[in-house]
Amino acid sequence: MSNRIRIFDLPHMDPGDVAGLPPGELSLLLEDLDSSAAELARAETVLRTGLDLRYGERATALRRAEGRNTGTVRIEDGGFVVIADLPKKVRWDQEKLAALVADIRASGENPAEYVATEFKVSERAYGAWPSSIRTAFEPARTVAVGKPAWRIELGKEPK
Repeated sequence: MSNRIRIFDLPHMDPGDVAGLPPGELSLLLEDLDSSAAELARAETVLRTGLDLRYGERATALRRAEGRNTGTVRIEDGGFVVIADLPKKVRWDQEKLAALVADIRASGENPAEYVATEFKVSERAYGAWPSSIRTAFEPARTVAVGKPAWRIELGKEPK
């Protein structure tokens, strides 16, 4: 029997108590979390593949009968209703859209009535620009932070 804290104990713990754990214990918890997340991802893949094998063809046939390729259909199975959703993911070719926007503008119309335009600057390119150009762009730039990530590695023994 071990007194080691497991990741399934964490939801019942106070974050302050977790913060007080030794680094070795925190490291083991991070390893357990990564391992469990990978196992959960594999389980999700197997389950969703199984659902697709069981219901995928029927869902496709129902959508086709309704004259569509995407969307939600309902399949009855043994007193249950299986809801199968296949969302639509639309992608637009940026170069072709840019050419169309130029054509619309050249014809004297306002392209904003047809398309939304979003400008992006890669952070790597921004960092490589001369300071005079960066300074001009700074008022249009906002930096937000993401979620922190943590790793704990065994350090070198102090001398």
